[in-house]
Amino acid sequence: MRIFKILLLSCFALSTIVACKSEPKTVKQAKVTFSKEGELTLYKSDSDTIIAKLDIEIAKTDFEIQTGLMYRDSMKENQGMLFVFNEIRERNFYMKNTRFPLDLIFLDHNKKVVSFQENAQPLDERSLPSNALAQFVLEVNAGLCEKWFLEVGDTMDYFEYKLVR
Repeated sequence: MRIFKILLLSCFALSTIVACKSEPKTVKQAKVTFSKEGELTLYKSDSDTIIAKLDIEIAKTDFEIQTGLMYRDSMKENQGMLFVFNEIRERNFYMKNTRFPLDLIFLDHNKKVVSFQENAQPLDERSLPSNALAQFVLEVNAGLCEKWFLEVGDTMDYFEYKLVR
């Protein structure tokens, strides 16, 4: 009887291990939500009239820059992500793990628009180059560059909130 119990427990333990290994493992992505870290205003170059005002998230660290808007499902029309780099140079972005279409606006060290890429498609890993020297990149919902009649030479200014701890 004792041997039977040991055999039964051994079979149960073995079946549990086998059953666990055969079950597919899924990893759920945590929902990433917008966190307002500042405000940005775009201006027409020829008249200084306001094109748009946006609430922005600011990407400065390597992790923030590499992650960007990945793993998000959408963004409101009055929101954007501003990438702030320490140096001015040609930039290349892509849409890996980005689930909604974007317009990318490239700006130089004087915060002037030097180029833009419109309607970048979700999950597309092709390079989206600045084709000019840029120190800032603003990502907004696709179609806004056209809606705003954005042009090279238009400018932006932004205000970053400072957190007090």
